[in-house]
Parts: sequence; C-alpha cells; structure tokens
Amino acid sequence: MKHLNKLFAAALLFAGLTSQAQDSNNPWAVSFGVNGVDTKVSAVGNDSPKWIQLINVDKNWNVLPSVSYVNVSRYVGDGFSFGLAGSVNKIDKWVSRVPGTLATDLVSNPGDLSYYGIDATVKYSFMELLKSKWLDPSAHIGGGYTFFGDASAGTVNGGLGLTFWLTEGVGLQFQSTYKHSFDDTRVANADVPTHIQHFAGLTFKFGGKDTDNDGIYDKDDACPEVAGLPEFKGCPDTDKDGIQDSADSCPEVAGLAEFNGCPDTDGDGIIDSEDACVDVKGTKIMKGCPDADGDGVADKDDNCPAVKGAKDNAGCPWPDTDGDSVIDKDDKCPTVAGTVANNGCPEVSDDAIKKLNDYAKTILFNSGKSSFQKQTMPVLQAITAILKEYPTAKFSIEGHTDSDGKDASNLKLSQDRAAAVKNYLVENGIDASRLTSEGFGEAKPIDSNKTAKGKANNRRVEVKLVK
Repeated sequence: MKHLNKLFAAALLFAGLTSQAQDSNNPWAVSFGVNGVDTKVSAVGNDSPKWIQLINVDKNWNVLPSVSYVNVSRYVGDGFSFGLAGSVNKIDKWVSRVPGTLATDLVSNPGDLSYYGIDATVKYSFMELLKSKWLDPSAHIGGGYTFFGDASAGTVNGGLGLTFWLTEGVGLQFQSTYKHSFDDTRVANADVPTHIQHFAGLTFKFGGKDTDNDGIYDKDDACPEVAGLPEFKGCPDTDKDGIQDSADSCPEVAGLAEFNGCPDTDGDGIIDSEDACVDVKGTKIMKGCPDADGDGVADKDDNCPAVKGAKDNAGCPWPDTDGDSVIDKDDKCPTVAGTVANNGCPEVSDDAIKKLNDYAKTILFNSGKSSFQKQTMPVLQAITAILKEYPTAKFSIEGHTDSDGKDASNLKLSQDRAAAVKNYLVENGIDASRLTSEGFGEAKPIDSNKTAKGKANNRRVEVKLVK
C-alpha cells in the first residue's frame, strides 16, 4: 500500500509539472507546493481545531522541505470547482497533553512516520462575488483517505483558502484543511489522528482555447480564427478606425462610421470610392468635384473654370461673332446679325423684297429669247448681293409675258427666262436649294395688253419670298 500511495502521489506531481488558465474560460487548475501537518488538535483536551498555529510552528508542524502536494481540479460553474489532491509528509513531531495537566503539551517524535493523503474537494471561490481580478478567497469541503504510518482511515475535510493571482493564469495559493478522522483514538502510531494540514504553493489555471492567440478565448470569440480586439469580441479592425472588419465596407482603409468605415478624404460628404475628386471638396451633383463658376461643368473638365460656359463647349462660353445673341454654333448666319427666331439670320424685310422686284423689273432679255442683254448684268449683280444678305431665305423666281403670240410659246418663254435668272444666281454663289423658278406666260398680267406700255409692264420677272 505504501508503494501504491507513493506512485499515485508521483503521478499527480508529474501531471502538475507538465501542465500550464480556473474559471469558465480556463476550467482546469493544477497546484503544487509544500504542506505542513499540525497534530496539536489531536492532543487530548484539544477538541477545538486550531486553524492558525503560528506560535511554535517548528514544534507543532511537520513540514517536508520539498514539493509535497499536488492538486488537480476542474471548474464546474457558478464559482464551484471539484478537485483531487495528493500529499506526502513525514511526521516527526507528535503533540500530546502532559498527563495530569490541563494546558501543557508534550512534543515527541513518534518515529518519523510516513504520511500520505488522497483527498477529494469541492471548493467555492468568492472572487466573482467580490468582483476582484486578483484576490481569490475560498472555502472547501470534502473527504479523503489518509495513511499515517501503518494506520489508515477516512477523513471528512473542511477548510479555507486564499489565492493571490499574480497573472491571469498564475497564482500564489495558501490553504488550511481540517481533517476529522474516523479512526481517532489519540494514540500515536496506532491510529490516524484528527489534524490540520496547511498548504502553500503555486497554482496554474489552464484549458482555455484561444486559436488565434488574441487573448480572447474561443468560446467568447466571435472570430476565433482571426486575431482581434476585446471591444469587438475578438474580431479584427484592420484599419484601426473603430469599426470591426465584418461591418467595415473598407476594412483596409481607415474611414468613418457614417460611411460604414469608408474614407472621405476631402470631407465633402462623399465617400472616396464615389468621389471623382478625392482631394478637393466638391458637390454631389458633380460627383465630389468642385464647379467654381457654377456652369454645371466640373473644374477638372472646365477649360474656363472661372467663367460660366456651356457643357458642350468644355465649360467655356460659345462665341457670337455677329453679336445677335445666337451663338456661332447655332447661328445659320454667324457673320451676319440676325434674329433668334430666324436662327441668327436676318429676317427678309418688305423693303428688301421691294428692292429685289424693282431690280427684277429692269432685267432685259433679247427679244423672244431667254438670253440677257448686256446692260442688264449690273441688275443681276445687285439682286445677287441682296440675296446673299439673307443666306437662309428661300425665293421663287417667276417669269411673265404679254399676250402677243401663242399661249404655249409665251408659257415656254416665261419658264426659260425665270430659269435663266435662277441659273445666273446659282452660278454667282446663291445655293440652288434656296431657289425655284416658274413661268406663267401671259396668265398673270399686271397691266393692260392693249397698250405698248401695258405690254412692257406685263413682260417681267418677279422675286418672291418663300415662307
């Protein structure tokens, strides 16, 4: 049995030395250190436990100056943990009462008795109740079996402990346990006496899993495989803008909460990804770019950024060469002042029509032909000049004869003469699309064909405006 106990104690010690956090995060704990066995409580007349025997410790305590206990425990919830402990000692101090006295103790050596203890413990920690992170008082109860020399017996245990947590997982532990023996005749080396066992050592908590090594245990880590921050339950904030990556639309660039973590470098209220001018404040309608002259063309695209212009002219105003308020690109007559209603071209006035017809009446043809007399050339030139003043106006050239001769011949002659005038005008720079010609023969007289003067008036060319 002695060897079995020694092997068990050694196994527990080995488990403690090969382990490394005891609460819900780190449910396992291992403790080891030295223990002291105080047998004074077993002396006759000492029925009340003496928890702290600081006077004459060297006379009352049995201490093995080496690692002499190990405890392995697991947290089970709500401050409670269950543990199993093994301890070894050597009893070389036995305290007994001097016969015939009421208060005199006799300390003797019972023969260096070996001491082995195996104990199961239920412990309650007050640390969470105190809301402390380093001070950990506790109370425990349990039972076990003690081997005392050649004697052995079961015990009922209870006690108090105090742990100072130096780090999250490493603590300095002190504990005292009252062990009430069921085989206590208070005779040295013949029984297992009731006694107090004190412990002092180190305790290590472990068992918590932190896959990403961010200091947040997997069970509390919303991102257990990626290192993160406590304020985000273990999730990362790569750009350190205070918005965790899972809620950050731009996780690698620091930004603003109002833009889901995306930046607005120029502070114009438009996120950089939608801002065509990220370094200069602009407007939403300009996609984040400025428009200094307010012409609807962003400054970066505006060739005249300080002057209002036209979008289709790169932000510059269109020229109006003739000053008629119709810009050149829309002006059908850009070098001649006209009216807006007539696309920048001048309106043909009644006076201009009168001048044209006054000239047309003086056009002279060779008798019975459509060829011009030489002296009529200046008249045709004057008509051409007037038509050029109205470059978009359309005109009809009409020919008429008197009633002499046959109707068919007169009609043909009037058509040929009207066409001759049109051809001259086209040959001298008037667009053919602006002119038509027509002959009416003797059908539309303007005077009597009974007199020579009347006939002369009826032989004529007229110029009419086509509207």
